[in-house]
Amino acid sequence: MTDTTNFAVEPTAAPTVVSIHLAPGRRIPTKSVASVEAEAGAGLVGDRYHGSRHRHVTVQSSEGLEAAAVELGRPVDPGLTRRNITISGGEIPTRPGTLMNIGDVELEVVRIAAPCRLLDDGIGPGAARALHNRGGTVFRLLSSGTITVGDEVHLVVGDSPARD
Repeated sequence: MTDTTNFAVEPTAAPTVVSIHLAPGRRIPTKSVASVEAEAGAGLVGDRYHGSRHRHVTVQSSEGLEAAAVELGRPVDPGLTRRNITISGGEIPTRPGTLMNIGDVELEVVRIAAPCRLLDDGIGPGAARALHNRGGTVFRLLSSGTITVGDEVHLVVGDSPARD
């Protein structure tokens, strides 16, 4: 007898922002915030890169941190990676020019964010190696708005030409 049960396929939930961290200065510990103002062409208000030309915000995934934690044998606190935004699951685009929305804010990929060796000091020996290919992506902000923990993250479908 053939099973004719119909299974409903649940749509995959959109990734969401699970944490936001700002570093007010170089080598100063990051601070966790519930929301942040994003200024187009400038960056996240209160972060040390605010006002830079292209490095406006960095985004990493909780899945990448979990994989790094398995490799390290200990948890990886998102704030210690010095990335601004951690999202729940989902692919983080890495191709320059690709567009992504966090809430109402539009971001454009600049480049992959390579982990620096200073992570070994903050997280522990081997952290930079464990975060290799899991360090997230650097984006520039194309629009302004507020980014809040819980905001949904969406890739913009279609070809996104790189901008200067």
